[in-house]
Amino acid sequence: MVSRLADVTPVVPADQLVAQMVPPSMFDDVSFDSYIPDPAQPSQAAALAACRAFAEDVVARRTPKKGLFGRRPKVTQGSGIYLDGGFGVGKTHLLTSIYHTCPEPKAFGTFVELTHVVGALGFNRAVEELSGHSVLCIDEFELDDPGDTMLVSRLLAELTTAGVCVAATSNTLPEQLGEGRFAAKDFMREIRKMSGIFESIRVDGPDYRHRNLPPAPEPLSDSELEAEAESTPGATLDDFDELCAHLSTLHPSKYNRLVDGITEVCLRGVGALPDQSIALRMVVLADRLYDAGIPVRNSGEKLDAIFTEEMLAGGYRKKYLRATSRLLALSRFEPGQEH
Repeated sequence: MVSRLADVTPVVPADQLVAQMVPPSMFDDVSFDSYIPDPAQPSQAAALAACRAFAEDVVARRTPKKGLFGRRPKVTQGSGIYLDGGFGVGKTHLLTSIYHTCPEPKAFGTFVELTHVVGALGFNRAVEELSGHSVLCIDEFELDDPGDTMLVSRLLAELTTAGVCVAATSNTLPEQLGEGRFAAKDFMREIRKMSGIFESIRVDGPDYRHRNLPPAPEPLSDSELEAEAESTPGATLDDFDELCAHLSTLHPSKYNRLVDGITEVCLRGVGALPDQSIALRMVVLADRLYDAGIPVRNSGEKLDAIFTEEMLAGGYRKKYLRATSRLLALSRFEPGQEH
C-alpha cells in the first residue's frame, strides 16, 4: 500500500531545528572556484572577490588567538554582506560558497526558514542556539509583514553583537525591503536599522523573472496517478485537499522532515488553493521538495492553477511564481534525477 504524507507527523527536537539549517544538497559541491563570472557582467567578478574576502574575514575572526597577557580577545561585532540581483546570476552559489568556507558552527537557510525556526524555538532560544556561530547565511531575504521585519531585525542585532557574521541574498536592496507594502513608521525604522548591518554588493546579469514559465504538463488521470505511485518505490499518494489540511496542522519548520526519504510525491485532485494561509504553506512545501529534488505528479488541474489570479496580484506574487516554477520543474523530474 502506498504511504501518504498526510499520515506523517514529524517530530523535530528543538536542538535539531538549527542543526538542519544547511544548504540544499544540490549545492554540496559548489565553491568560489566553481563560480564562473560572466565577462560581460563585471559586477559578478567583483561580487566573487567581495564574498571571498568576507569569508576569509570570518575565518580569521574564528582563528584561535590570545590577546594581551594571554587573555582572550574581546568579541568584535559581526560584519554583514548582502548580494542584490535578479534570478540566475549566481547569488545562492556565492552564498553557499561562503557557508562552505566558514568554520563550524554555522547555519544556512532561507529567510522563511529562519523565521520558522525562531517561531518554533522562541526568540531567546534561537539567539542562544545561533550566537556561537561563525556565520548565518540567509537566502531569499524578504519581508512580508512588519512582525517578520522586527523579528529578524532584533535577531540580527543580537547575533552581530555576539560576533556572528551575516551573509544574505535578495532581489531588493536592504533599504528598499518592504517598499510599497507597509508604510508604518516603526516598520521603516526597522528597515533602516537592518540596512546598516550589511555591505550591499550588486550582482548584475539577465533577470529570469521576465521569462515566461514553461507550460505545465497535462495532469494524469486518477488511475494513471495511482499506478505511478504504486510502481515507484518510496512514492507517496495524497488527496490534494487532505494534504493541504494536514499541512495546516504542522509547523513549517517540520516540512523538511515530512518529505525526508520520499522519492516521488503524487497529488490527486489538484485544484486552486482556497486561501492565502494554505497557499503560503504550499510555497514552503514546494521549496522543500525542490531542495530535495523530489519529483511531483498530479491529477486534477494543472500545477500552474494552484495559485489564483487574485493571489498572484497580491503582495506574495514573487513567492507564488517561484513556487509555481519549482513545481513545474519537479513535474518534469524523474526519481533520482539531479537538478
